Amino acid sequence: MAKDQSSTELAQSRTDWAEARTDWAEDRTIMANERTFAAWIRTGLACIVIALGLQAVFGSIEPKGLGKAVATVFLAAAIGVFWSARNRAKATLTRLHSRDCMPQSTKSYTILASALSLATLLTGVVLWLL
Repeated sequence: MAKDQSSTELAQSRTDWAEARTDWAEDRTIMANERTFAAWIRTGLACIVIALGLQAVFGSIEPKGLGKAVATVFLAAAIGVFWSARNRAKATLTRLHSRDCMPQSTKSYTILASALSLATLLTGVVLWLL
C-alpha cells in the first residue's frame, strides 16, 4: 500500500511541476509579447525618422510636393505599424493569463498607439506647411 501511495504522490508532484512550467511559459510569452510590441513601435518611429530624412534631403527637388508625398507615405506606414502592433499585442494578451508577471493593460497599448498616431499626423501637417 505504501508503494501505491508513493507512486500517487510522485505522479501528483510531476503533474504539479508540469503545470507550474506551463504557467511560467505563459508568463514568458506575455513578456515576449511586450518586447515584440516595443520592437514594432521602434519600427514605426524609424518610419517617421525616414520621412523626416526624405523631406530634408529631397525637399528642394522639383516638383515641390514630391519629397513631401514620399515622406507622407512613410508617415502613413508608421501609423499602420503602430495600430498593427497594438492589435497584435492586444490579441495575444487576451488569449493568455498571467500568473506571476504584471502585464501592461490593453488600454496602455491603445493609449500609446493613439498618442503616436496623433504625433505622426501632426508631423505630417508640419512637413506639408514647410
